[in-house]
Amino acid sequence: MESFLLQAAIYLGAGVVAVLIAHRLGLGSVLGYLLAGIAIAPLLELVGSHTEDVQHFAEFGVVIMMFLVGLELQPRLLWDMRVRLIGLGGMQVAVTALTLAGGLALGMDWRVAIALGMILSLSSTAIVLQTLGEKGWLRSEGGQSAFSVLLFQDVAVIPMLALMPLLAVSAGTGEMPMAGGPLLADAADAPAADISLIMHLPAWGQALLTLGAVVLVVLVGRYLTRPVFRAIGRTGLHEIFFAASLLLVMSIALLMGWVGLSAALGTFLAGVVLADSEYRHELVSVLEPFKGLLLGVFFITVGAGMQFSLLAQTPGLILGLVLALILVKGVILWGLTLVFGIRGHARWLFTFSLAQSGEFGFVLLTYAVGVQVLPDHIANITGLVVALSMMATPLVMIVFERWVSPHVSPRGGASRPADLIEEEAPVIIAGMGRFGQIVQRLLVMDGHRPVVLDNSPAHIEVLRKFGIQVYYGDALRPGLLEAAGIAKARLLIVATDSQERAVELVQHVKQRFPHIRIIARAASREHVYQLRAAGADSAIRELFGSSLEAGRQALEFLGRSPSQAERKIKAFAEHDEESLRQLFEVWDADTDVFDNAAYMERAHSRVVSLAELMAEDAEERLES
Repeated sequence: MESFLLQAAIYLGAGVVAVLIAHRLGLGSVLGYLLAGIAIAPLLELVGSHTEDVQHFAEFGVVIMMFLVGLELQPRLLWDMRVRLIGLGGMQVAVTALTLAGGLALGMDWRVAIALGMILSLSSTAIVLQTLGEKGWLRSEGGQSAFSVLLFQDVAVIPMLALMPLLAVSAGTGEMPMAGGPLLADAADAPAADISLIMHLPAWGQALLTLGAVVLVVLVGRYLTRPVFRAIGRTGLHEIFFAASLLLVMSIALLMGWVGLSAALGTFLAGVVLADSEYRHELVSVLEPFKGLLLGVFFITVGAGMQFSLLAQTPGLILGLVLALILVKGVILWGLTLVFGIRGHARWLFTFSLAQSGEFGFVLLTYAVGVQVLPDHIANITGLVVALSMMATPLVMIVFERWVSPHVSPRGGASRPADLIEEEAPVIIAGMGRFGQIVQRLLVMDGHRPVVLDNSPAHIEVLRKFGIQVYYGDALRPGLLEAAGIAKARLLIVATDSQERAVELVQHVKQRFPHIRIIARAASREHVYQLRAAGADSAIRELFGSSLEAGRQALEFLGRSPSQAERKIKAFAEHDEESLRQLFEVWDADTDVFDNAAYMERAHSRVVSLAELMAEDAEERLES
């Protein structure tokens, strides 16, 4: 027991310290976890180099992550993604696997080359989604394209596992001048029959049971979970809901494993089925912290399991293979952006984010060794290449964020370099249209001098003729915000014209700088909900104030006294703000408000209450 607690304390302590340092240096949490693993195992040898048991436990974090990703999607959204999901994802896997296999076949058996091509064609779902989420890029065009490819890759693992036994060679073939260590020490001893309980069945039996498992997941998610969660909700016991949520994910993962399918794929499917459930938000809130902790431990075990002794024996070969893998995959990804019309910032983000191998590579490696597809020494080298490429991903993304992103326009081509910001202020205004100009003038009149950002060169030149200092640049690029002093600022005013970019900016800033208060311009009531969900402290509808003023003047013109009109306007504004708050509680980002029964019912009740409020005001006026 004491040994277990000591190991747990070492893992958690190393993770906390390393992530704090990495975050302070702007390196991201994933790289912090990887460095923590390297520190406690290969360098300081605090936990030893055998971390397989902990890694198997931590891989459950990937399973929960896929369940939560599924909860964010609805079937209609998946249908909207079909071109990128099947076309872009399918071409990425096929072209990358064939290209890598063709190159490797020059120096080894063609069957080994095909196996390695499939293994190395995959990217890291855990690292990429974690990094894109932290940076606020997941909902961008490049982020959604990368997500589509990652989702297809997770599905593609299934046919890859089925194909591996057909490529079986003796352990002595596939010679390559490599020397290795026991990265997959127990993999060769794992019998193929242990991979799935249905492998002894004929092909038609396997297909039937596999299809039955998928149908069972859909039926359970559709018809059984709702009454179960409803009954649990009546108890008011939050810990029981948490236990039931974990039980659901674990049960689906076990079922998928028994029929030889990916546990991540099964839980993703269950998440999609539950995406329109009234318990979706509760499931996300209870599982999100658990997922983050397990993913952190998973990344620590990846760093702890790296064989630096193997790297010391052939450093040039291994580092060269890692660099070659990233470059080859990068070129292929870049080419696919040309085919599918992905341009500008999205093209570069897509290319940089997926140019590595992934955690499913370890799964395929273990299986490939177990069914005698890969010799041990090749598997050892490949495992280290996979781990190093995963570790290089946060560094590659830092290069993209700091040196590539600031010089690429959203729609393609090179953009004008961002201005050098020579001042800092407690207030930053992003967007200098009519809304932003009025806010800026009020602040200046009160003695404040905000830092103002805008991404329209022509508009900036006009404003500068009036003596207004505006800096050119895209506020969504983290480097620009940091240069403007966002880390020390107290207030950010988001006044950009684009509704989508405003939501992305609010979400990104709140994730990285939670101390900042954000006031955001909203185009509509729906936009208010989106901004508040993203973390905005206040969302101001751009036409609301002027509409109230027009209404006040209309009431006076129709015979109301100024005090009566002012009282009416104030009562209406307070009621509307309360309506926004109440309707936000039942608003669902993935459901049209007219299809949201709870929203429509509450909206109707608010209309009735407004009529009652105005009637009471009329009675009081008559009595007075």
